[in-house]
Amino acid sequence: MAADPGARGTARSAPTGPQVLTGAKVVLPTGTVENGQVAVDGRHITGTAPVNAQVIDVTGHWVVPGFVDIHNHGGGGASFSGTVDDVLRAIRTHRLHGTTTLVASTVTDEMDLLVQQAGLLSELAEQGDIAGIHFEGPFISPCRKGAHSEELLRAPDPAEVRKLIDAGRGKAKMVTLATELPGGIDSVRLLAEHGVIAAIGHTDATYEQTVEAIDAGATVATHLFNAMPTLGHRSPGPIAALLEDERVTVELINDGTHLHPAALELAFHHAGASRVAFITDAMDAAGIGDGRYMLGPLEVEVSEGVARLVEGGSIAGSTLTLDRAFKRAVTVDKLPVEDAVAALSANPARLLGLSERIGSLEPGKDADLVLLDANFDLKGVMRRGEWVVTPQLP
Repeated sequence: MAADPGARGTARSAPTGPQVLTGAKVVLPTGTVENGQVAVDGRHITGTAPVNAQVIDVTGHWVVPGFVDIHNHGGGGASFSGTVDDVLRAIRTHRLHGTTTLVASTVTDEMDLLVQQAGLLSELAEQGDIAGIHFEGPFISPCRKGAHSEELLRAPDPAEVRKLIDAGRGKAKMVTLATELPGGIDSVRLLAEHGVIAAIGHTDATYEQTVEAIDAGATVATHLFNAMPTLGHRSPGPIAALLEDERVTVELINDGTHLHPAALELAFHHAGASRVAFITDAMDAAGIGDGRYMLGPLEVEVSEGVARLVEGGSIAGSTLTLDRAFKRAVTVDKLPVEDAVAALSANPARLLGLSERIGSLEPGKDADLVLLDANFDLKGVMRRGEWVVTPQLP
């Protein structure tokens, strides 16, 4: 494995030279190729094997695209609301679990602190360490606040939303809003005009209010089912509106805690595999274990891998990593591997506007890939042609 992150950038391993992975089940946009191969030269996938390439036999394994996480608050004992070193440690933790592209999510805080953090994160985005910034809060409903500090919540005033966009210096990728609050629809329009994803979440909206927000330009459901009204037969609420509209990508936290398997199946059935993005919504404890942690200004207790607020007991993000989400999807939820790959790689890459570079194993794209064994356990991670987790093969 590469060294731990340094002070001003994630660790870069030495160039590995041209390589060809052979004998694996390779998941491509067109389907799975048995006894396939993936050729890598420099940081890119190539169409043919480079001259003098090292041949690595990975027979009996799967090769899938690197995972893309659009909603992640931290890991490895560190938070994306912390220092540069904290942020780099969290990035590193998730890379070791197959996430080769990551959007750093903040949590509700004072506006001045969010603006300050946006400046720090935008620098790391400019360096290529993260793919951008997601602001989850403070523009969310106190009725559905989850693990957010209620006294810091506020209505989505477009002027304040614009302040966060500007602080991100072109690296703000997504803002989660309770769009039914005063200023919500105008803020959605503002975000759409600036090319920032408006995500509906932590919301108490009705079905009709959600439809209005989608028509105004909202395109993501923040962790569908969680922190929003349940699906009702007379008052269907936001869930029905978000599932039925083909313009919306729905986030799902597939950790076995946030969702019953039937809810996940319902989402795939109605949205289809092309509109689901698996996320972690991870907090500091991801990759570490049980104990006491902070999520923004709130204290969290992690017990048996489940994170809950010390005060009130609300679920407080997750300790999930995307390799576990993948394995659960195919072994417990019985999803086709190709659908899991879409939800973990292709769909979030498309949502971020990065499909020309990441999200699938095609010539010319970045050599971001994950090697899994027959049991779907992670055995190797490559990012931009360099091994983050070097395969340990028999």
